[in-house]
Amino acid sequence: MTILKHEIRQGRNSLIIWTSVIAFMLGVCILIYPEMSKQMDGISEAFANMGGFSAAFGMDKINFGEFIGFFGIECGNVLGLGGAFFAALTGISALSKEEREHTAEFLLTHPVSRQSVVAQKFISVITQIVILNAAAVVITVLSTIIIGESPDIRPLALTFAAHFIMQVEIAAICFGISAFIGRGSLGLGLGLAAAFYFLNIIANLTENAEFLKYITPFGYTDSADIIANERLEIKYLAVGIVMTVIGIGAAFWEYRRKDIS
Repeated sequence: MTILKHEIRQGRNSLIIWTSVIAFMLGVCILIYPEMSKQMDGISEAFANMGGFSAAFGMDKINFGEFIGFFGIECGNVLGLGGAFFAALTGISALSKEEREHTAEFLLTHPVSRQSVVAQKFISVITQIVILNAAAVVITVLSTIIIGESPDIRPLALTFAAHFIMQVEIAAICFGISAFIGRGSLGLGLGLAAAFYFLNIIANLTENAEFLKYITPFGYTDSADIIANERLEIKYLAVGIVMTVIGIGAAFWEYRRKDIS
């Protein structure tokens, strides 16, 4: 487990920064809710009747004036975008950085198989995602207690579960891509995460584009759908699980046979 420990130690600064920023923003969003709720009488209805804008962010399905609706829209976007970017950056650099930073020669001369290298690196990626989400849950619980809210646990738990699975899927896809590339990986990872996010917005705007939800992992993390239905969309989730497996499999297959430059 030497590589696993090294990867976590090497990525701890990035993990601390991303976790601190996301947790801070979640905490701030929740703590300002009591003040916001005093001004929500007409705002919630106005948001729900803004046509395409309301549909894009799910404001036509939930009450933005209630805490759970406010959390789904505001905090869901913070955790969704922030978590997706972190997962993409962590996954896309896991294998490609060895060539980019010219450390592959040192790593692969050690008595450890390439399969073990890939496995330990992927476990380190998942471990960092778990830590980030654990911090987000803790901050959410503490902030909710501070403002005196008692939301329904089920939609909250489903929201966090969906975002965690989404982050793992994005990380796995980027991890698979990282086995094929050596340079220019960070921009590719961020671009892929952003593309997934905007594909979901397009899918929300019109029924003709609803098929895009099968492509983007944000399809099953839509907080408005989760809160309104109190369940995850299994048909989108199943595709996400398949993509996760493909990403991991591609990483093992390519890195085992790859000529390291």
